[in-house]
Amino acid sequence: MVLSMTGYGKGTFQSENYTVIAEIKSLNGKTTDVRCRLPSSYKEEEIALRKLILAKAHRGKMDFNITIQSDEAAADFSINEALFKKYYGDLARLASEVGATTEVNHTEAILRIPNVVDSQYSEVSEEEYRAVVQATEIAIANLNDFRASEGLSLIKDLRERSHNILELLGQVEPYENDRIERIKSKMRRNIEDVVPSQQMDKNRFEQEIIYFLEKLDVNEEKVRLAQHCKYFDEILNSDKIEVGKKLGFIAQEMGREINTLGAKAQHKNIQQIVVSMKDELEKIKEQLFNVV
Repeated sequence: MVLSMTGYGKGTFQSENYTVIAEIKSLNGKTTDVRCRLPSSYKEEEIALRKLILAKAHRGKMDFNITIQSDEAAADFSINEALFKKYYGDLARLASEVGATTEVNHTEAILRIPNVVDSQYSEVSEEEYRAVVQATEIAIANLNDFRASEGLSLIKDLRERSHNILELLGQVEPYENDRIERIKSKMRRNIEDVVPSQQMDKNRFEQEIIYFLEKLDVNEEKVRLAQHCKYFDEILNSDKIEVGKKLGFIAQEMGREINTLGAKAQHKNIQQIVVSMKDELEKIKEQLFNVV
């Protein structure tokens, strides 16, 4: 199963006294990282929530945010007045600097910033923590659904690129006989420039040509490249998650065979085909940066 690294998921849990909102935004990255923005009372739970996300959301650079909206009396919460005033002053100054002509209400935005509004209760109840976990799991599930949807378009493009390489590989064969004859003619001309044709040992010459052509034989590269493309297709169709690294390794092997084919080609038309293969492979590698 191919999942895109980019995605968004939101989960909500509603109780009689409060509403928990969990949000996860994921971007592609070489390393897996989770940045958490939690209410101050949840700092002790951050490691457990981070482990939950890493176990179920897999790879990517993720921003995780928890918002708890209480329906209880306002006396249960306090506002950090100094922090509120600082944010309000900064936003008002920036609005003035950019020449904002419309009235902007900063209050709602500031109240969403962590640590501006804090619960007076320092301990998190088991019931509330279970609600946070449930909202987080819903957010993760929605994130993975989003990623799977994006992954379908990735599968389509990657499969098309892989098939294009196979089709290009099939275009090499018509030029192989001409390639061999050209190599033979070139070798004969080079030798005749040094040794007159009447003094040439034809049997030895044929042996040398056979030896040289064996070194330039591309059949093994063609077979291995076709196998790599087939295996690439199989991984795309598998049900396993986190296939991005494996697909990347296969793409590297495809690149090795294409480069060797180009190095041995010694034929203009085959070189052009190799260039087209490399172009398709580069597009595959670009897409793989976004595969979980």
